[in-house]
Amino acid sequence: MTATFKSIDTATHARLVADIRRQGFACIPDYLNAEHLARLRSELSTQAVQHHGNYFAYHGGSAVERSLLGLLAESTEFCALLDSIHRLSCARPAHDPVIRQVLRCVQGQTGRRESNAFHYDATLVTALVPIEIPQDAEQCGDLLMFPNIRPVRSNAAFNLLEKALLQNRLSRALLVAAIARGWARPLRLILQPGNLYLFWGYRTLHANEPCSPTHRRATALFHYGDPHAGCLLTRMTLKLTERRARRRSRPPLGNL
Repeated sequence: MTATFKSIDTATHARLVADIRRQGFACIPDYLNAEHLARLRSELSTQAVQHHGNYFAYHGGSAVERSLLGLLAESTEFCALLDSIHRLSCARPAHDPVIRQVLRCVQGQTGRRESNAFHYDATLVTALVPIEIPQDAEQCGDLLMFPNIRPVRSNAAFNLLEKALLQNRLSRALLVAAIARGWARPLRLILQPGNLYLFWGYRTLHANEPCSPTHRRATALFHYGDPHAGCLLTRMTLKLTERRARRRSRPPLGNL
């Protein structure tokens, strides 16, 4: 199984970083072609059927690594792009060169419970590829962002404390209420399948809005450049996050 991906020249890399600094994100239109999208959607449909129309998220694993997403994460062009974005963003190479892959599918009532989960990513660079995005639903799961609102923390423990204070049910409920009343005004991204979106996930508080349960919102995420790589707290947090994702992605017992 092979695939060829778009190569982005180095001059464009600098423009992408300038866009992230200026507006909070950068976009490469049609990064994946129609053949790529058709292949991804076919692979996604197989997984969605196994989950009986419920929410699921794969943090790596064979289902992702054997798919087109795995080929993308291993491609020379894509690796060079993320490495260049990281170097231009903070003037140094990533401590950890591993690209962490996530396939996330919001669907059904369980998908609604996984929405509005505002958070900071563990890595500086986040690359997002929409696979399926509702176009005619009442709720389309738009991406909401408060871009670049914090610096990279020098202390991993302080970073985890900050995340714990913001990434809990009460804080998220208060933020969602503030957004509904117009007291907080996030940047709203209406995602287009096949585009590649780049932003500083570590510095950007973000979440997807709910998606109508009769529709499917599927995205591929690639995380690169953990500034606290190697820290015991960071490793433990990553394992807990992956374990929680596996637990929430299990089909309900009634559907087995």
